[in-house]
Amino acid sequence: MDTGFDLREHGGVDVFLRDCPTRAVLEVIASKWTMLVLVALEDGSPMRFTELRRRLDGVTQKVLTSTLRSLEREGLLARTVYPTIPPRVEYRLTGLGREVGALIQHITDWSQANIDTIRAARRQFDERAEAEPDPLPVRR
Repeated sequence: MDTGFDLREHGGVDVFLRDCPTRAVLEVIASKWTMLVLVALEDGSPMRFTELRRRLDGVTQKVLTSTLRSLEREGLLARTVYPTIPPRVEYRLTGLGREVGALIQHITDWSQANIDTIRAARRQFDERAEAEPDPLPVRR
């Protein structure tokens, strides 16, 4: 069965294949905290760790540290350490990070513009699910 154009035959990548290297990038970008860090830094202003942590309500120190390291490793974030006592560290998006940050900002804007419609769909789904019998009854 022909499923379409196979980029592997032409030296490219195919995100639908399990070994495709772009899947690892998508996994990083698709993380909730990654997306929020990208949006928080999208305006180009550098932020310190504590500023980011305050901005991202609910993120733990461990998760934020891991997220920032991951973004730095992917080349989306630049970390600058200033030789002060105590050391001052700032984070800012790289050019690549600004590109993906702009895309994520569009998704964020879309989410905020459509949240009422999404909530209504959720309510309708939940009401239907409650009214319908369970298609797979539990056997005991």
